[in-house]
Amino acid sequence: MPELRYTEIGHVKSIRGCIAIVEGLHSCVSGQLVYIGMGTLATIVGFNQEEAHALILKENSHIKTGDEVRASLEPFNVPVGDNFIGRVINPLCEPQDSLGPIEASDENPIFPIAPPILDRQPLELTLETGTKVLDTMIPIGLGQRQLILGNKSTGKTTFITDVILNQRDTGVICIFCAIGKARSHVSRVVQLFQDHQAFDYSLVVSAPASSSPGQMYLAPYVACSIGEYWRDRGKHVFIGFDDFTKHAWAYREISLLLGRAPGRDSYPGDIFYLHSKMIERACYLSKEKGAGSMTFLPIVEILEGDLTAFVPSNLVSMTDGQIYLDGQLFGEGQRPALDLGLSVSRVGSKVQWPIIKKLGGPLRLEYLQFRELKRISQLRTTGQTDEQIERLQNGEILTKLLRQYKDTPVKLETLAIILYAYHKKYLQRLTLDEVDEFQDNIYKEAKDKSPDVLSLLRARKKLDDEIEEMLNILLENYISEFESKRPLEEDQEGAGENVLDNIGRDVLNEATSKRKATVEK
Repeated sequence: MPELRYTEIGHVKSIRGCIAIVEGLHSCVSGQLVYIGMGTLATIVGFNQEEAHALILKENSHIKTGDEVRASLEPFNVPVGDNFIGRVINPLCEPQDSLGPIEASDENPIFPIAPPILDRQPLELTLETGTKVLDTMIPIGLGQRQLILGNKSTGKTTFITDVILNQRDTGVICIFCAIGKARSHVSRVVQLFQDHQAFDYSLVVSAPASSSPGQMYLAPYVACSIGEYWRDRGKHVFIGFDDFTKHAWAYREISLLLGRAPGRDSYPGDIFYLHSKMIERACYLSKEKGAGSMTFLPIVEILEGDLTAFVPSNLVSMTDGQIYLDGQLFGEGQRPALDLGLSVSRVGSKVQWPIIKKLGGPLRLEYLQFRELKRISQLRTTGQTDEQIERLQNGEILTKLLRQYKDTPVKLETLAIILYAYHKKYLQRLTLDEVDEFQDNIYKEAKDKSPDVLSLLRARKKLDDEIEEMLNILLENYISEFESKRPLEEDQEGAGENVLDNIGRDVLNEATSKRKATVEK
């Protein structure tokens, strides 16, 4: 480590929680590194003519009034490199997984300037989330910023973990950034990644609830700086932030300790700038800059479905769309509990595979109409028409298609086959239970019986005559297997009932004969 250079020396005047009030630093600048006492790391976050305000980033129990403060000329950078993949670190890039030190390849600034517009290109590649309802109706492109909104315990974290699990063979490097979460929550995510070998291409930046407000404040910026190492080298990076609500709380605590006037919801006015300067770092760089990308999925926890709160409304205005999770749908057993009426992707379908765009385009309106028809039919006492019954049956099948349980991402090839089967009315020949079995096994069936169709779907990404013919043969044979089982089972059940009836009649006839003989005697 190079020898540190210092510009000036001051002293701690007082301490307010995680803020040290320092005298003597007359030439300090915002974001400058300072070392307090025996080397406790802090950074300047505010100052006036008489004193400077330093945010303590490490343990502050040994800091006391009068301690020496040394202002450093070193930039506030974080170590980055390929060796961070597979590790769990804190916002100071210190390992938290007992796997030893991490050798860095380079350093990146924590607060860089976002790439200008001329260094970017339009989004054109899809981020394969593995979540059927997202890939079908709310597509997300590489370089996009998509907000996740929802009440507590509605499956928000599952969206991020499913996206990460689905990136195994895509070449996307993933970062899970936990801010203000319980250690048990982070431990479950780490265990999930270990069970699915996701650490081969992922890392975790963790600032748990027990960490200082300074570390919770820095955590998302550090995750962005680490991701920019790969983005600037032409790779694709995905970062999930869980969650920005806790990040805003940490910044509000810091601001109140600094004496800044609170505004709406007790947040300072610069909370918008706090998130916007970070959100703008997500982009898809131009070919001249390497064509790398960085995609964000930040989570914001709302209270009782209130989308008009200060932080959610700010983030909605600066992202490329939002995913809204409804507590009522979650209670009804719909997984994921995504409200298609309030969820939108402003990037649109231009990042989708053409086959997904063609087959999944009408499904959003069809599903919303089904939900409304189902609500009305529950209130009516008279019977329904044949058309309404057919629409309700198709809606139930569509609901089955969109339902998906956690930790089970679906490949886009599989999704294309499922949507084609629904579009061509193959699934209408199955019962609802058989639809579930069909979805669970169709990828294995295609891989065993028609592997060429999977490779062609991945290569061409559109529906042509050759692929359509292969899909028709595959689905007709597979659906016929389901249909061939049903009559056999019904015949067996009927035969069983006939046998039981014959046995019952024989017993009854025998008992009647004995009674007659007794009466005659």
